[in-house]
Amino acid sequence: MGILEAIILGVIQGVTEFLPISSSAHIRIFGDLFGWGDPGAAFTAIIQLGTEAAVLVYFWHDIVRIISKWFRAIPWFKWSNPVSQKDPDVRMGWVVIAGTLPIGILGFFFADTIETSLRNLYIVAFVLAFFALILGFADRYAKKTKTLDDINIRDGILLGFGQALALIPGVSRSGGTITVGLLLGYTREAAARMSFLLAVPAVIASGFFQLAKSSGQGTLEFGPTAVATIISFVVGYAVIVWFLKIVSTYSYLPFVIYRILLAITVVALLGAGLLSVF
Repeated sequence: MGILEAIILGVIQGVTEFLPISSSAHIRIFGDLFGWGDPGAAFTAIIQLGTEAAVLVYFWHDIVRIISKWFRAIPWFKWSNPVSQKDPDVRMGWVVIAGTLPIGILGFFFADTIETSLRNLYIVAFVLAFFALILGFADRYAKKTKTLDDINIRDGILLGFGQALALIPGVSRSGGTITVGLLLGYTREAAARMSFLLAVPAVIASGFFQLAKSSGQGTLEFGPTAVATIISFVVGYAVIVWFLKIVSTYSYLPFVIYRILLAITVVALLGAGLLSVF
């Protein structure tokens, strides 16, 4: 992999990670379209560390506050300033923990399938279109009245399963979480913020696992992968700022339309022989 290729893939990762359009699908599609081939699940997981670093920077104060209050709510420690388990930040801490379990368990047991057969571009195209329709339905008909202060463990687990659907390229980590959040009645902004916070432990764990796994096998080039990761951080941070500004005002309809058009384009390119199935 060359540096130019790494820069382009880093930009694609940064732009698509937080939008409900699937970053893994875009990297898979554009890698093949440009003649570079599939960069692989390991490369995709590692450069996601860049975009997740952007989440850590942007939400740093929120994350520190949630972690601090969660620990101070543990009853068997004698804190000078304890926090109630009913505190919204403490509840959010438990929600993130519970919501991370589905993707952790499913990712562990289905790792081989995720890294091989599920990267079939026909599957990716179908998933892009199918989940676009679900997102469109949720955005159009859900109540969208609940805020993050209304979050509970049950909703956290359901949001976690929404995130776990992103193990299938084409679903979108943010798209799966946001769609479930909307169906549960959360506002667009609350669902988006939850998708950011819930992704932190899952993406970091997956990225470092793939980094450790690949370093022992020598299957990744360090320089280009590092460049792509840095680029994805810079672009990803800008996208977070932009996305949160528009999400409370505008609907997700443009993303729904884009996903469907992309799915149709992928099928057409496969039929023309310009993309390979695997």
